[in-house]
Amino acid sequence: MALRLIFMGTPDFSVATLQALAGAGHEIVAVYSQPPRPAGRRGLELTKSPVHRAAEELGIEARTPKSLKSEEEQAEFSALNADAAIVVAYGLLLPKAILEGTRLGCFNGHASLLPRWRGAAPIQRAIMAGDAETGMMVMKMDEGLDTGPVAMTERLAITPDMTGGELHDAMRETGAALMVKAMDALEKGALELTPQPEDGATYARKILKDETRVDWSRPAKEVHDHIRGLSPFPGAWCEMQFGSKPERVKLLRTVLSSGEGAPGEALDDTLTIACGDGAVRLSEVQRAGGKPMKAVDFLRGAKLEKGTVLP
Repeated sequence: MALRLIFMGTPDFSVATLQALAGAGHEIVAVYSQPPRPAGRRGLELTKSPVHRAAEELGIEARTPKSLKSEEEQAEFSALNADAAIVVAYGLLLPKAILEGTRLGCFNGHASLLPRWRGAAPIQRAIMAGDAETGMMVMKMDEGLDTGPVAMTERLAITPDMTGGELHDAMRETGAALMVKAMDALEKGALELTPQPEDGATYARKILKDETRVDWSRPAKEVHDHIRGLSPFPGAWCEMQFGSKPERVKLLRTVLSSGEGAPGEALDDTLTIACGDGAVRLSEVQRAGGKPMKAVDFLRGAKLEKGTVLP
């Protein structure tokens, strides 16, 4: 027997799970996603979210309320008579009435090994902290922030040079398969829930603009983890002087290197930059308004001489 499911998600990360659940034969009675947002250079065009577009491609009703706090929205949600709701990076707070608005509850696909990295940016925070491992978890939601009991876990290694984008894509596919497995167990009445421990709980706060600039005074390993964790989005950056004005350059990939110098000092002509301890070599960068490029291609059109100190 297939389950009657409500799916709630917004970004590209969520699409694979929606498609996998539909492909597994479950009846998706409605999809909830955040409202269309202004886009384009002038911000005049309203763009539907990736999940919204995926729902339309699957022929599923897409609902985009700005909030779920009203009694009317909650009544419409409950009227769907769903067995469960699946939540993957939805982005809106779920009131108690929504959490209790299905027969079996709301189940969240979360991208960390809970209770580590509860919150908005678990993928980036895990890499930025230098974690060697993370995972996808399916948990039953409660009124706390990612505090509900865990049903299933799939662990993933974070390799030393893996970027946030690469981990995002790996976890997207892992999470989709794990949710299908969890719903299969739920359908059979065999989904076991384990309360989360409180020991080791950390909060993955949203990435703020003022923390994306590279701080060269930090040790090279921390600089490396900071850059790869924020790659490709929102992107760590520094300023480089080309001509009369400084230019913001996004740093997408680095390699740990050897050498010593003042923090931010170019140690050679191939983008090896000194840090507070050790050095990193910039291997992929992106100039403002340009495309990502390898360091060797970047240096054909820009020069950073040995001894230059980046702010």
